[in-house]
Amino acid sequence: MNVALAVLGLTQGAAQDTSRHVAWSAFVDTYYAYDFGRPATFDRVFTTQAERHDEFNVNLAYVAAALTSDRIRGRVALQAGTSVQANYAGEPAIGSVSGATLSRHIQEATAGARLAPTLWIDGGVYFSYIGWEGWISRDNPTYTRSLVADYTPYYLSGVHLTWQPRTGHGPSPLTLQLHLMNGWQNVSENNHGKALGLRADWQLSPNATLAYANFIGNERPQGMPAATRVFNQIMLKGASGGWSGQGQVDYGREAGHEWYGLVAIGRASIAPTVALALRAERYSDPHQVIVVTGAPAGLVTNGASLGVDVGRPAGLLWRTEVRGWRATSAVFPSHGVPNATRNNFVIVTSLALTVS
Repeated sequence: MNVALAVLGLTQGAAQDTSRHVAWSAFVDTYYAYDFGRPATFDRVFTTQAERHDEFNVNLAYVAAALTSDRIRGRVALQAGTSVQANYAGEPAIGSVSGATLSRHIQEATAGARLAPTLWIDGGVYFSYIGWEGWISRDNPTYTRSLVADYTPYYLSGVHLTWQPRTGHGPSPLTLQLHLMNGWQNVSENNHGKALGLRADWQLSPNATLAYANFIGNERPQGMPAATRVFNQIMLKGASGGWSGQGQVDYGREAGHEWYGLVAIGRASIAPTVALALRAERYSDPHQVIVVTGAPAGLVTNGASLGVDVGRPAGLLWRTEVRGWRATSAVFPSHGVPNATRNNFVIVTSLALTVS
């Protein structure tokens, strides 16, 4: 009898939870890119965004449903596009179940619960905690992604805790996350190990944030000798009036080999619906831990981009960007010949629509 009453009470309590809200949304990002290296297969190298050369295509399209309430939350989103194909190309496929065929269409599938007033637990397939730049193009200051973004995880599969301590004056400026994951951007496993990750965000002021993130785990495929990957990242961003800026420094080490990346991005509104974005970056992976080029010196390159964004009512965004790289070795294709030149230059224009 007591058990039955308790169950009835829980059911009634759930029914009375008026804070629950489900929001539906959709997004489509179409683009055209011209790569002056003219890759023979139309696939552009070292990128997931504007992946195809001289072709009108869909970068990303998705539909999503997100649940929010005082005690539970979650999001389910299904996706397609050339960025999806490029980003999930390395998804492990050990066995006949799971693998990229399933995983690439799941943008997010998460369920979360509040364990305490300022402590949440979430699990499933979810957006990565690493870096400022995210998966959905409209949310980034530049249309194409920095190399530090394209070569760190966009998505993860696992479980994580999020905690924001309280002070005597209200919420703390510090937010902490602890992650237990299958690995470095993979839904399916590639070995029998798991990975750990930590992120800490410190709100320096209402308009400035300092953050740190790390990753520790064995990313060698099953059957190879284990080697622990240790990755660290420091990030800073701020905004004032019509401008904003962000930067980060990445450093990783695996099996005695190191790689690093740097990026700084500035964005300024020059009219109510027009903004300019400028980026400078460097990426160095001479031992090809993350980026396999086949060139003796791996990928060591500097890059810059300039973008113009025009936002319109009803969720429409038109973005145009020019981007160039100059590497220390010939790693870019030229007129159909792979690894033929040190330089790469691309122009891309995108028209995206958000429905919510």
